Amino acid sequence: MRRFFGTDGVRGRVGEPPMTPEFLLALGRAAGEELAGPFVLGRDTRASGPMLASALVAGLLWSGAEVHDLGVMPTPGVAYLTAVYRARAGAVISASHNPYRDNGVKFLTGQGEKLPDATEAAIEGRLAAPSPYREGGRRLLAPEGTERYLAHLLDHAPDLIGKRIVVDAANGAAYRLAPELFSRAGAEVFAIGTSPDGRNINRGLGATAPAPMARAVRDLGYDLGVALDGDGDRAILADRRGRVVTGDHLLYLHARVAGEPAVVGTVMSNLGLERALKAAGVRLHRAPVGDRYVYEVLVREGLRLGAEPSGHMIFRDRFATGDGLLTALLTLAALEASGTDLADWVDALPLFPQVIRNVPVADKRRVAAHPGLPDLVAEAERRLGDGRVNVRPSGTEPVVRVMVEGPDRAAVEAVAGWLAERLSGLE
Repeated sequence: MRRFFGTDGVRGRVGEPPMTPEFLLALGRAAGEELAGPFVLGRDTRASGPMLASALVAGLLWSGAEVHDLGVMPTPGVAYLTAVYRARAGAVISASHNPYRDNGVKFLTGQGEKLPDATEAAIEGRLAAPSPYREGGRRLLAPEGTERYLAHLLDHAPDLIGKRIVVDAANGAAYRLAPELFSRAGAEVFAIGTSPDGRNINRGLGATAPAPMARAVRDLGYDLGVALDGDGDRAILADRRGRVVTGDHLLYLHARVAGEPAVVGTVMSNLGLERALKAAGVRLHRAPVGDRYVYEVLVREGLRLGAEPSGHMIFRDRFATGDGLLTALLTLAALEASGTDLADWVDALPLFPQVIRNVPVADKRRVAAHPGLPDLVAEAERRLGDGRVNVRPSGTEPVVRVMVEGPDRAAVEAVAGWLAERLSGLE
């Protein structure tokens, strides 16, 4: 059992437990002791990032660890450079798609993978234990990491000369890297979300709010758009008509172009995707929400391709971690290889109407384990008829997420509202 680690590390409101300097000091010490080796550190652009990074580093140094500090760097960049530097682990100060007042910490293995649940639990087990000071810790600035990560991405880039691309970096960790990458690959770039001020990360832009990016593609006559989230590990695209292209579309595109026999989605992957893949002879495995769990199913089933609808994609034959920039490059390469346009794939995959309601609750785990919940879900499914209902506690926010999808939007909206209202009363 883990008390502090969730789906994507430790996360919360800055200034409130656990997102305090005192806790990150203890967490750094515990992680340094448990993982015992050099660390690579990166962060996003939140105002609280330098403070929390300093606290985490202080704990790591207390444990005697060596820390290679990359400064502002997307999560996949930290993952890649952790392997390049032959470090024992990577650490990222970020709350991904959350508002700027939140922040978090996630750790990566030396191979760039998310830590197993058991290792996170072991780190938590050390938090309250006494720890002697170990000499030898040192913090090393690593500004060359940016160029090394860019070179890695460019190795996967097709020739983009003649392409016109809108890039939205969400005022996050990839705000410098993203426009530079596509420009170096030859594209004409129109960039938005590249002026972080510490408070505007994810605000009305990026993968969680792709409408401005999609509108710019349509209104300016560009070929496609790419919107990243705050830590750069996922991407939502837009086709030339300004239609939003989700992780479900990308999973379908890559599965068909690569001829994959099976792929991995999540419990949130659209039913339209599942049925379209089945019609094409491709099996969809569903994992719990979280790219770490997608990766676990990929390994267990011996598969190469997995994705979440939110834009996390894992190309297991390329790397273990989702990377929004790599996803965009490989998608452009797949379109070039297949002689197709992104709009063709949006047309080819009709998705079912899907409604997601976030229900604020005092104790999300208590609601998720309530004995009356299965009966509520069963009644919602009966009311819906053809479609799916899923209820789960968020791994990153104090809410329970209700997902309802089916062919009839009116029925989907009605059932989602009915179920969300009753979940509020389960506490």
